Amino acid sequence: MTATTSAARGQTLAFPDGFIWGSATAAYQIEGASGEDGRGLSIWDTFSRKPGAIVDGHTADTACDHYHRYTGDVRVMKELGLGVYRFSVAWPRVQPDGSGRLNAAGLDFYERLLDEVLAAGISPYVTLYHWDLPQALEDLGGWTNRDTAYRFADYARVVHDRLGDRVGTWMTVNEPWVAAFLGYGIGVHAPGRTSSAEAFRASHHLLLAHGLGVQALRGAGAREIALALNLAPVVTPGQVNDPALALSAEDAEAVERVDSLINRQFLDPALRGEYPGQVLDIVDRTAGLDHIRDGDLKTINQPIELLGINYYSPCVVRSRPGEPANAAYPGTEDIEFTGAYAPTTATGWPIVPTGLSQLLVRLSHDYPEVGLLVTENGAAFDDVVTGDRVHDTDRTAFLEGHLRAAHTAIEAGVDLRGYLVWSLLDNFEWAEGYRKRFGIVHVDFATQRRLLKDSALWYREVIQRNGLWRERAKRPTLEEVALRAGVSRSTVSRVINGQATVSAEFRETVMTAVNELGYIPNSAARSLVTQRTDTIGLIILDSTQGPAFRSPGSTAGTLGSTAGAMGSADGSSASVATVTGSTARSPGSAGAWGDSLAGPVIGAAGDDPLFSAVVRSACHALEEAGKQVTLMLAGSTRSRLRVEQYVTAGHVDGVVLVSACGTDPLLGTLARTGVPIVSLGRPAVPMRLPYVDSDNVGGAVTAVTHLLAQGRRRIAMICGPLDNVAAQDRLTGYRDTLRGNGRRSIAAVGDFTRSSGADAMRQLLQDDPGLDAVFAANDLMAIGALSVLHEAGRKVPEDVAVVGFDDIEAASYTIPSLTTVRSHGSDHALAAVRLLLRQIEGGPVSSVILPTELIIRRST
Repeated sequence: MTATTSAARGQTLAFPDGFIWGSATAAYQIEGASGEDGRGLSIWDTFSRKPGAIVDGHTADTACDHYHRYTGDVRVMKELGLGVYRFSVAWPRVQPDGSGRLNAAGLDFYERLLDEVLAAGISPYVTLYHWDLPQALEDLGGWTNRDTAYRFADYARVVHDRLGDRVGTWMTVNEPWVAAFLGYGIGVHAPGRTSSAEAFRASHHLLLAHGLGVQALRGAGAREIALALNLAPVVTPGQVNDPALALSAEDAEAVERVDSLINRQFLDPALRGEYPGQVLDIVDRTAGLDHIRDGDLKTINQPIELLGINYYSPCVVRSRPGEPANAAYPGTEDIEFTGAYAPTTATGWPIVPTGLSQLLVRLSHDYPEVGLLVTENGAAFDDVVTGDRVHDTDRTAFLEGHLRAAHTAIEAGVDLRGYLVWSLLDNFEWAEGYRKRFGIVHVDFATQRRLLKDSALWYREVIQRNGLWRERAKRPTLEEVALRAGVSRSTVSRVINGQATVSAEFRETVMTAVNELGYIPNSAARSLVTQRTDTIGLIILDSTQGPAFRSPGSTAGTLGSTAGAMGSADGSSASVATVTGSTARSPGSAGAWGDSLAGPVIGAAGDDPLFSAVVRSACHALEEAGKQVTLMLAGSTRSRLRVEQYVTAGHVDGVVLVSACGTDPLLGTLARTGVPIVSLGRPAVPMRLPYVDSDNVGGAVTAVTHLLAQGRRRIAMICGPLDNVAAQDRLTGYRDTLRGNGRRSIAAVGDFTRSSGADAMRQLLQDDPGLDAVFAANDLMAIGALSVLHEAGRKVPEDVAVVGFDDIEAASYTIPSLTTVRSHGSDHALAAVRLLLRQIEGGPVSSVILPTELIIRRST
C-alpha cells in the first residue's frame, strides 16, 4: 500500500486503497463473566473492590456481558462494515495463575469469538495485554518483578499456539506508560501502588515483556506484530494553535524533557534499542538502574511491522521555576502541566485534532522503518437516548476532525495504514466506572441493549466510501424537518419542546422526520416556544455592600465579615474595580472557634489572582457552547435590585453565580425565579441550588497532615472570613486533623488579603512564640505571613513551616517558594458551565466537589 492518497473522487476526501477501518475494545472492559469458566482473578478485580477506587463503586463483573453476547456484538461490527476488530485476550482467563496451568474454557471462548469474527469477514487484531494482570503474579511483585516479563512471553506463546492459525496481526502490550505510572506511580489504576521508583521498574519490565513477547510470537510463526503506545505531541500553550511558535530556552527544555518521559521512554528502546539520556538520569536518581540489565535493550528492540498509536489529546506544558514534579511524571520539577485552551470532552480532555497530524508526521520522520496505525482514537460525551436514537453530534465531530487530521498526515507522506475507533461499545471505563461513555454503540447496562449511535451510522458511511466528504456535512435545519413532515416550523418546534397542543398524528409525523434526518434541536428552534435568549448571566456577588454587610463591632463568634472581600469558588478573595467598600474591623472573640481564636477580623479590599481565570474560563466555555454572556455586578442594594429584575424578566436562560458567599439574600431571591442557576462555591444557607466547589475540608486535612508528618507540633491557622463557607470548611479540616492527633488548635482570622495575613501572623507570634507551623486559608494570607516571619527573624521552614491554599502563580516565586493546596479555578468554572447547560436542557444535575492537590515546595 502506498502512503499517498489517490486522486480525490468527486467530492470525496479519499483514503488510500486498502486503508484499514475498524474499532477496538479491551477484554476487562467488556467481557464480564469475571467468575465463570475457570477465569482467575486479575488486578482490576481486586482494585475495583477497594473503597473509593472506582466511581460509584462500580465493578466489571458484568460490564457489557460480551462473554455471553459476542455473537450479537459481531453482528453489529458486520453491520457497521468494520474491516478490523481489535480486541484483547484476558490473561487470567487463559492462565488463572499467570503461569503454568492453562484454562481450556478460556481459550475455547477466544476460538469461538475468532471464528465468529472471521465468518463476518472481519480481520482480528489481538492484543495480548490490556492491563488485566493475573493477581497471582501481582502477589509476587507484579510488573516490578522482572520474572513477570518472562511469564508474559510464555503466555504469548501458548495463546499463539492455540489461536495463531486464525490471527494475522498481534499486539504485545497496550500503553505501558498507563500501566506503569497510573498503576504503580500514583495508584489511580490497578494495582493501586504509589511509588515513582516502582513505576520506572514496571515500565522497563513492560518493555522487556514486549521484546520477549515478540521473540515468542516470531518463533511461533507470527506474521505481523505491533506495539500500542499512548503518544501525544508535547507543546506549550501557545503552540496548541501555532505549532511553529518559537520557544524560549526554558520552555524548549521543558517540552524536550516531558517528551522524553511520555513518548521517547517507550519509542526509543522499542525502535532504537536505547533510552534517552534524560530518562536514564531521572530513572537513576528515582529508582536506580539495577533493574536495567545488560542485553535488555537488545531484547526490547525487536523488529515489528506496526506501531500502534493511541491518541486523545496533546500534552501541554511550560517552564515554571519552583513547580514540584507532577506525580504522574517523575522528574518534571520546574514544569507546569497547563492543559490546552480548547473545547473538551466529558472527561475534560482538550479536543485538538491537529495534534494527531502533528504526531503522525513526527513519528514518520523519526521512526521511518515502521508502519503506523491509529489503534485508539475517540471521546466520551454525555450521550442521551431519544427514542431509538443517540444524537451524539459532538462525537461525530470529534471523529471527523481527527480523520481529517489523519488524512492531512497521509498527504504529507506518512505511512498510515489504518484507523480504529475507540471504542466499539460503551464499557467499564476503568476508574471512571460506567460514568464515561466512549462507544459508538450505546449500551444500556441494565438491559444490555445495544443501540447504534449517530456516530456509528456516520462511521459506517465513511467506511463505505473509504473517505470523508470534502466539505463538512451541514446539520439538518428546522425548515428541512418541517418540509419533510409537511407541517409548519412552529409545529415542529412545539413537538420538539414537548408541548401537548399537537395531535398524536402530527407528533408522530414530525418525530419520523426528525429521526430520518438526524435533526438536533438547536437554540433557534427551541426559542420559538421557550423564548430562550441564548444568553447566560455571569453574576458577581459582593457581600460587602448589601444586607450581608457586617458593621464594625460584630464579633468573630457571630461570623464577622469583611468589607471589600468576596469569597470565590475556592475560598479566595476577589474584588471588582467598580465596586468599593470600606474596611471593617471586628474584635476577636477568644474561644469562639476552637481552643483559641486570636487576633482581629481584618478586612481590606484586595484582588484575587484566581478571579480573572475563573471568569475568563466561564466566559470561554459559554461562548464555545454558542451562548452570549452578560456580566452583572451585584455589589450594592441598587445593583442587586437591577440583577433581580433582569433575571426575573427572562433576559437570560441561566445564571452562573460567581463568589456566592455569606448569607446574601440575593441567592434565595434568584433561586425562586425558576431560572436555572449554578453557584461557584457552596452557599452558606442550605438551598436546592447546584454548586461547584473544592474539597476544602480534604485540602486542609492534607495540608495539616503534611505538617504533622514533617514533625511540626504547634500548628496555627490563619483563617479567612468566618461567614465564607470555604473558609469555614478549611478551618474545620484544620481543627479536626489536630484534634484527631491530640493537638491544640489556635487560629487568627484574616480576610483573604496579604495585609490581613501579615497582621494575623503578628498576632499569632505574640500569642504563641513557640509555634512551628502555620496553615493559611489562602495563598495571599500565607505570603503576608512569610513577610512577617522574615521581619521577625524566623527562618522558613527551619523555625516555622508555612502552607497556603489555592496555588496562585505568585506561590512559586515567594522566598522560599510556598507549599500550598492547589485548587483549579478554571476547572470550577468549566464544571459550573457544564452543570448549567445540562440544567437548561432539562437533564439531571447535582453539585460537584472537585479534588485538591498538595503542592510541596520549600516553605515546608
